[in-house]
Amino acid sequence: MNTPKGPTLAVLPGAKSEASPAGPHVLQPSGWPAPKGYANGMAAEGRLVVTGGVIGWNNQGHLPADFVAQVRQTLSNISAILAEGGARPEHLVRLTWYVVDMEEYLANLKALGQAYREIFGAHYPAMALVQVVRLVEKAARVEIEATAVVPG
Repeated sequence: MNTPKGPTLAVLPGAKSEASPAGPHVLQPSGWPAPKGYANGMAAEGRLVVTGGVIGWNNQGHLPADFVAQVRQTLSNISAILAEGGARPEHLVRLTWYVVDMEEYLANLKALGQAYREIFGAHYPAMALVQVVRLVEKAARVEIEATAVVPG
């Protein structure tokens, strides 16, 4: 019998609350270094809640000029959309970030991490970060898509 090669898969419990004891689980292959600020993968069962590409404008349609302020507002907007769908940040299983300047993102990691934790807490879903030439809204510096799974 052939034994499969490669890392084995470990399933680690994700952030759980009393309200959602069966929330998402982090997928971390054994022997891999633990990622910082994201998960390699997530597993969850329940009702899917997704956002479109969300940018950092406020309810009047104004977009801050500052990158970190745009990210903070974008994350707040995602949180509001999740709430409309009966989801909370701990239900997030995936975020896809689109930035127009990777260097701007990297130069602001500490402030971005602080903003993230203030809005989403210490729950880190699977994430992808992609640099793009531009976004539909010319003044936007970041756009984020979110996927959450509400246990049910």
